[in-house]
Amino acid sequence: MTTTAAAAGTRRHTGTYPAEPRQVGLARAALAGWLGLDGGSQADEAILVASEFATNAVVHSASRHGGAFTLRAVVSQDRLRIEVEDAGGPWRDGPRDDGRPHGFDVVAAIAEAGNWGIDGDERGRVAWARFGR
Repeated sequence: MTTTAAAAGTRRHTGTYPAEPRQVGLARAALAGWLGLDGGSQADEAILVASEFATNAVVHSASRHGGAFTLRAVVSQDRLRIEVEDAGGPWRDGPRDDGRPHGFDVVAAIAEAGNWGIDGDERGRVAWARFGR
């Protein structure tokens, strides 16, 4: 786990975890501890979104085959950005007919359009979200 301070009050945090279900809780706790009071009013939302992204990496990405995921966070004066990087893998997107929201539905409701996304391909993906102005 790495925590660094950058210019003008920007702080960065990076943690890499084995892609195992129990590691999602450890990553969430590490992020919560690192954010402390500096995460602002969106800290709880960012922690939940990071947890959804980490869960997706562990359950659905190629990382689940003995790989890892990396959680990053950046706090600046008016913005909090989180991201989770995984090993990619085949993308299965389509209608879900079980009548309940899924991880990205939760992320979309919390972060709102334009404030989150997924970049990459089958070789590696980064799911990201930003909070604040």
